[in-house]
Amino acid sequence: MGEGFELIGEIRDVEIIAVNLSIRKHKELKSLFGGRRWRKLKGVAHVRFPNGEVHKAELHWYEAHGIGRRKMKVKRRLD
Repeated sequence: MGEGFELIGEIRDVEIIAVNLSIRKHKELKSLFGGRRWRKLKGVAHVRFPNGEVHKAELHWYEAHGIGRRKMKVKRRLD
């Protein structure tokens, strides 16, 4: 899932950052994937990067009911 990393374990401390029209990419998400109520979320998880290193990182992603997670990315490393 995502680009350039592998998610390891669960995502913790999940928070909603924005909902529907508050999301800058709302139109893009709706046209690419469909769905009605999009949310932008953030959380913390361990990820493995292509070079094999494992780090704790802050992740941001979009999700919609019935669509699941889309466009997950590492925002920053936390260790």
